[in-house]
Amino acid sequence: MGSEILQLHIFFFPFMAHGHMIPTVDMAKLFALHGVKTTIVTTPLNAPFFSKTIERSKNSGVDVDIKIIKFPSAQVGLPEGFESLEPSKGMGMDVISKFFLATSLLQEPLEQLLQEFKPDCLVADMFFPWATDAAKKFEIPRLVFHGTSFFSLCVTECLRQYEPHKKVESDDEPFVVPNLPGDIELTRKKLPDFMMQEIETDFTKMLKASRESEMKTNGVVVNSFYELEASYADFYRNFLGRKAWHIGPVSLCNRRIEDKAERGKKASIDEHECLKWLDSKKPNSVVYVCFGSTVNFTSAQLKEIAMGLEDSGQEFIWVVRLDKGNEEEEWLPEGFEERTKGKGLIIRGWAPQVLILEHPAVGGFVTHCGWNSTLEGVSAGVPMVTWPIAAEQFYNEKLVTDVLKIGVSVGVKRWVRVVGDFVNRDAVGKVVKVIMVGEKAEEMRSRAKALGEMAKRAVEKDGSSYSDLNALIQELSQRRGR
Repeated sequence: MGSEILQLHIFFFPFMAHGHMIPTVDMAKLFALHGVKTTIVTTPLNAPFFSKTIERSKNSGVDVDIKIIKFPSAQVGLPEGFESLEPSKGMGMDVISKFFLATSLLQEPLEQLLQEFKPDCLVADMFFPWATDAAKKFEIPRLVFHGTSFFSLCVTECLRQYEPHKKVESDDEPFVVPNLPGDIELTRKKLPDFMMQEIETDFTKMLKASRESEMKTNGVVVNSFYELEASYADFYRNFLGRKAWHIGPVSLCNRRIEDKAERGKKASIDEHECLKWLDSKKPNSVVYVCFGSTVNFTSAQLKEIAMGLEDSGQEFIWVVRLDKGNEEEEWLPEGFEERTKGKGLIIRGWAPQVLILEHPAVGGFVTHCGWNSTLEGVSAGVPMVTWPIAAEQFYNEKLVTDVLKIGVSVGVKRWVRVVGDFVNRDAVGKVVKVIMVGEKAEEMRSRAKALGEMAKRAVEKDGSSYSDLNALIQELSQRRGR
């Protein structure tokens, strides 16, 4: 990139939730590895989650930095120190509304940073619709980051434009998403609750503002790769007319064990201890069970998962996020850990997910279908049991099971904010056996492994994501030169 004066400088501004911050930090590191100076803008209590990996990157000569702006918790009536959306802090609509109000107050401090550092581009999360105006004020291009797949973006837009869910007679009646390739069927029960509301809420107003502001931006960066969802990438760009670049899987920019182990939070288990346990297992013999950072299961549901895993007879690693109400271990069936000793490993808290998924002993992944987890599963070449809860997870499930054919649904039929629809032990045990040792397990595993190889090739020199990223960097460089 030549001298310091000529170096392109990009600001990255992630939404304050782990599912958004983790891929944005990876993205900033990825751009920096391509010779761009990158700066991540965040708040005081969120910076420590990724400061170590940024420090390691800087020490290895990668130009990436962090800038801090104060989060106005008290100003909107939130407790001091409430700087990220996590279920453990309470996720009622009142709290969520206050949180989004607080994020809107970040416009002025962000603009001060833009004025001071004059970056060449701002990559800001979709939940910051005002970022478009902030960037425009300083004649800086703004790119949007949604944190999901092309497939999900296409489904969302087709549902908004054609409203097929309003033309069926019941919540259980299937409908096909109009114009979308692949004859994708959904039901009203699987759609977000805010799509069913006739009355406008603060959240739906924000989504509308987000969509309108996106139409005035310079495009969208997508954490995906072309070979994974080619027809949907084409549909998004050509049929829907959106400018977009696929640059993922961004998690693959992490090459060091420490960076993989500490993505998001420090793991609750020593990564070497975890890998040593996996090293003692046969290839494809362990099922990994994890539902991300926001899913909040009841003790009764956790007990069914435990019994289902035991019934399946498979070896497992199970990540359980503990909150008030289930830290007393009443969610575990009596004697469970003794009976499964050596066969099962429970991680209470945060797991080094990428390291686990990449291990040859792991042969299946039970997931909530958050896009980060889904793409990490794809990158590792692991077939999945899909257990969507909320957000766009039911769309991601369709991509995994119906389009890619590398997964089996646990059978959840209803979108439920955070807590999750109830699934009994029989369904859990049955579907785990299907994915691990069922008659189509090897076929799915073979497809998954092929996609994993494609993912790795996509980010290597001359791969589809590598090339799209370079094309974006070149476009931004040329724009600055005008």
